[in-house]
Amino acid sequence: AILLATGIASAQNKAVISADELFDFGTIKEANGNVSHTFKIKNSGEEPGEAPLVLTRVIASCGCTTPEWTKEPIAPGKTGDIKITYNPKDRPGPFVKTISVYSNGKTGSFILTIRGEVE
Repeated sequence: AILLATGIASAQNKAVISADELFDFGTIKEANGNVSHTFKIKNSGEEPGEAPLVLTRVIASCGCTTPEWTKEPIAPGKTGDIKITYNPKDRPGPFVKTISVYSNGKTGSFILTIRGEVE
């Protein structure tokens, strides 16, 4: 019975991750070099006693995309950052890249997407 009660309590105190999931760079010039966008990651849990959101891993779909993220826990109702830098060198044409965000706010990964076109 203790295990069951603990499981229910922890489920009620779960962090909740949310963000705008897509950013479109539009048309960028290869000659201008890297472009970056910072996604605001919110802990949407706002009930008293809810857990802080902890981003444990952030993985880009290719080596041309580099993530940097908030390492500190994000309190309920507060935000953190995930900065994504895309390197357009030798990559002409349209691109769509995904970034998998692993945290205690969702089972599995939360997917962020960047897109645009390199000329």
